[in-house]
Amino acid sequence: MVLKQSQLFIPTLREVPSDAEIVSHKLLLRAGLARQLASGIYTYLPLGLRVLQKIQQIVRDEMNRAGAQELLMPTMQPAELWEQSGRWEAYGPELVRLNDRHSRRFALGPTHEEVVTSLVRDEINSYKKLPINLYQIQTKFRDEVRPRFGLIRCREFIMKDAYSFDTTEAGLDKSFQAMFAAYTNIFTRVGLKFRAVEADAGSIGGTGTYEFMALCEIGEDTIAYSTEGEYAANLEKAEVVYKGTPATADGVPAMAKIHTPGVRTIDQLTESLGIAASSIIKSLVYRVDDRFVLALVRGDHELNETKLKNLYDAVDVSMASEAEVKELLGAPPGFVGPVGVNTDKLEIVADNFVQDVADGIVGANEADYHLAHVHPGRDFQVNTFTDLRNIMEGDDSPRDGGTIVFARGVEVGHVFKLKTKYSEAMGATFLDENGRSQTMIMGCYGIGISRIAAAVIEQNNDENGIIWPAAIAPFDVHVIPINAKVDEQRQAAEGITEQLTKAGLEVLFDDRAERAGVKFKDADLIGLPLRITVSDKISEGIVEVRIRRTGEAFEVRVDDLLGFVQARLAQL
Repeated sequence: MVLKQSQLFIPTLREVPSDAEIVSHKLLLRAGLARQLASGIYTYLPLGLRVLQKIQQIVRDEMNRAGAQELLMPTMQPAELWEQSGRWEAYGPELVRLNDRHSRRFALGPTHEEVVTSLVRDEINSYKKLPINLYQIQTKFRDEVRPRFGLIRCREFIMKDAYSFDTTEAGLDKSFQAMFAAYTNIFTRVGLKFRAVEADAGSIGGTGTYEFMALCEIGEDTIAYSTEGEYAANLEKAEVVYKGTPATADGVPAMAKIHTPGVRTIDQLTESLGIAASSIIKSLVYRVDDRFVLALVRGDHELNETKLKNLYDAVDVSMASEAEVKELLGAPPGFVGPVGVNTDKLEIVADNFVQDVADGIVGANEADYHLAHVHPGRDFQVNTFTDLRNIMEGDDSPRDGGTIVFARGVEVGHVFKLKTKYSEAMGATFLDENGRSQTMIMGCYGIGISRIAAAVIEQNNDENGIIWPAAIAPFDVHVIPINAKVDEQRQAAEGITEQLTKAGLEVLFDDRAERAGVKFKDADLIGLPLRITVSDKISEGIVEVRIRRTGEAFEVRVDDLLGFVQARLAQL
């Protein structure tokens, strides 16, 4: 079957849509791959769907090769399952909840840990049927507070999620490594520049977590990696190693109250007092589940809320309101501090580097006043010193002696060792060789199918449009007669299309009665790997083959065309 461009639904745009912020979003819309129905919700048009199907096929190839089995689970999930796992409330407002006509509560699945755990719990009861790894490719739903960047952050998206069940932690390690290798193969095959980084498990839970990051400047995640060795982690997970020696109070004057009217930010304090930010101890009041905590970091550092959350194994961490801060400490934010605080009533936790401050500035717990010459340990007590800050460029790598530098990335995959988080809560057990009941040990593994498409475009484009890697291009070849009204050109183009199609290639034939310039612009915008142009040189048996990625053009005899095209595609 010859696919004629005049008959395909490819509504390209000449103008950049006003609501498109990044390159991939602009090109998805301009090249006729997708259209937005509502914020964060997209229709995938024929070209876009072909790309997604090719990504899905690569994912299936590698998942099947790794021994996983495909199934398809329901999108609607009963609330009772989420209550069994403890996530019905804990997941938060991103969970899309609904009631059916009988007032039974459901959620539209953002992920399927509960569903797959209940399935395996009810169907498998013996070690003889384990290990098993089940996966699906399905639409997911998350009510993002701010959908943005096209397919990068959506409310409805296509995802591959897999779940392994093992009898031992050694078995989980084996399943995890198989998935890690499969993911490496998948992202290599789709043509991404990527890096696996240590990550926080977030609302999924578990340990041994890695994110696969597509490297690109618009990435919402910051990757911290070492100039030496292999260490890499996302910003919320990256460890900060404290190698200093806590400062002593020797020679530090007694505390003194100073008047600082309207001076409440670090920048204002450094300018007003003529001091370095590293001499200031920043005091932040947080609500951590059902308690309040005073968290301290040095003025030149930023508190890492994920580390604070993990310290308390909390479900929710948020800044206290101004009214709550005033009630707790008697002053508005910007003027609060740890001096005089009863640590039995308000726990004080501090980043390790606060110990380096010998002669510091803190809020006085009185509006428009700060305290000078404050020394931790002498003038206030801390319940816990720990790693609470964001890592910074130039910090020591925690593992390999290198120095930390940053890059930006988009998360396209995530692998977790769940262990018994869900299986224990939901009663997923098996009988071992001795007939004793044991809890299944789980892992889960996700890939953002639609996000991959956007990330690939973000990495593969130029001023003229998309440059698809051959593995996931919607078609392999674009055949364009300069003038389809000229019988010789049109018939030759049709013959070439038919020849290549019979050889197993996917060909888009531009049969439109448009000017050559319009056809070439659309071809560059769509970005197929190879373009074959049929011109008046066809009378000599010659066509032009242009490589989209490099811009190279070759004159090739029609008799040699199939072999030339196959060889070039194998290189792309």
